[in-house]
Amino acid sequence: MRKDAPPSKIEMAKENSFYLRRPIFEELGNQEEAFSDEGAQVIKFHGVYQQDDRDQRKSRRNEGLEPAYRFMVRVGSAGGAYTAEQLLAMAKFAEEYANGTLRLASRQSVQLHGVLKGGLKPLLSGLSKHLLSSFAKCGDVVRNVTLCPAPPEGALSKTLLDIARTIEAHFRPKSSAYLEVWLDGKLAASTEGEEEPLYGRVYLPRKFKIGISSPFDNCIDVYANDIGIVPVENGRLEGFVLLVGGGIAFSHGERSTYPRLAEPLGFVVPDDLLAALEAIFTIQRDFGDRSKRNHARTKYTLDRLGLLGFKDELERRFGKPLAPARKPVWKASHDHLGWQTLEDGRLMLGLPIPSGRVQDTPGHRYKSAVVALLEAFRPDVRITPQQNMLLVGLLPGDKRKVEECLRDFGVPLAESLKPLERAAMACPALPTCGLAIAEAERAFPGLLEELLAVLEELGLQDEPLAVRMTGCPNNCVRPLLAEVGIVGRGLDSYNIYLGASHLGTRLGALFAEKVSKKEIAEALRPVLYLWSRAKLEGERFGDFYNRVGLTPLRNLAVREVV
Repeated sequence: MRKDAPPSKIEMAKENSFYLRRPIFEELGNQEEAFSDEGAQVIKFHGVYQQDDRDQRKSRRNEGLEPAYRFMVRVGSAGGAYTAEQLLAMAKFAEEYANGTLRLASRQSVQLHGVLKGGLKPLLSGLSKHLLSSFAKCGDVVRNVTLCPAPPEGALSKTLLDIARTIEAHFRPKSSAYLEVWLDGKLAASTEGEEEPLYGRVYLPRKFKIGISSPFDNCIDVYANDIGIVPVENGRLEGFVLLVGGGIAFSHGERSTYPRLAEPLGFVVPDDLLAALEAIFTIQRDFGDRSKRNHARTKYTLDRLGLLGFKDELERRFGKPLAPARKPVWKASHDHLGWQTLEDGRLMLGLPIPSGRVQDTPGHRYKSAVVALLEAFRPDVRITPQQNMLLVGLLPGDKRKVEECLRDFGVPLAESLKPLERAAMACPALPTCGLAIAEAERAFPGLLEELLAVLEELGLQDEPLAVRMTGCPNNCVRPLLAEVGIVGRGLDSYNIYLGASHLGTRLGALFAEKVSKKEIAEALRPVLYLWSRAKLEGERFGDFYNRVGLTPLRNLAVREVV
């Protein structure tokens, strides 16, 4: 931020919040259905987003009514690790206070949608009784720390989840505002003397994401994080490669905003990890842009300082030089779906959840199935970065009963799905998300049907293909790291990006702009056809597109069509 540039309005809201207390406490008790603009910004730090039903906006406006305000509550746990009891509690609260569904998010949290203002306090208070919290799952803080959800084996067994929890606890804000507002009901008489030792009075310039991969599996898209942590194992945990500066969001029409992959910064031994992370965190805190929020992420700070300048500042704060970064070697990006045997002989079931929406629909009662399985078998639960659910610790003798339960509720196992369906991801978008400019979750099933028809016509239905769709360029499900990324551009208008690596190491490139939803499948048909004709043995679509290139593909497509 330029020294003469004024802070943004959100910076002022944080400054005036008395460490995230005001105006939430005062406005929570009034008769309004919504918080003020300032309150809506501060409440994000408590894991709560103020939204409204956008399907009703026009009709309510015509009737002279306010928007139909609702709230989304995001409940987080490092690495997406929850107990069966915690998931059952959230399913119950969804019925009592929300729209009845649970939404598994791409950063391994669980979201409850459709909460009324009056339901916020009993919901958050109820969550706390099950050791669940929404605090710091949104806002300008370190968000939910993501982690490869499959339980590690050997030298890493349990270690990585412990590390993720330690990181999350270290960077959790120290303000007692959450306790006072939602649980205790008493506002501190004074905040004099209180401090945030890491965040300071105005917290970070923007949200901050940390992710931990497994040594060889990039299922979390580690390069999309402000800090990516890659373990190095050789019979024991030797240390971590640190990546810095990732972020997939951008703004349409603003070339000064852009997606960016994190890049290697250095290597640290386990005992130095937390200190190195804190050094990176404080650089972003002190150098991040507090005037223009769309330039406030770590990637822009890194590019302003330069990698060498950023590293020099880090080493000054860290107190010693970083060891050279080792190049990560990726063997896979697993979805962890289906049955797998764990090191102790027990089983893990990766259960696919379409768009992460745990709900009952005619013929497919996902929520009822999940509740029944959790009540009967009490497995541990892991939410995956692909919005699916892992049930961990099932006994081999219960496998048949589990499958019977799923069949009874119409829930398919991963083995019965086509590769396209297994890898598909969409964000919630309309009607709740205030940032969405196009449909995603609601439009996605129809689009997948159209794409699957094209793939079957071309004999590609059994080929793996990752497709992700978002309603805006904030790109919550990381579409630019999918082989086919579909990003909302207008009400019924999308940009299509192709050619990302299935290993999450290469961004997709813009293929087509302002394509209507009904035209997406046909727009992809020519390049999918050429993939079927000209791909090398075992070559994924993203690698094929990247190898051949856009212009030659367009020329080939024209010749093939003619």
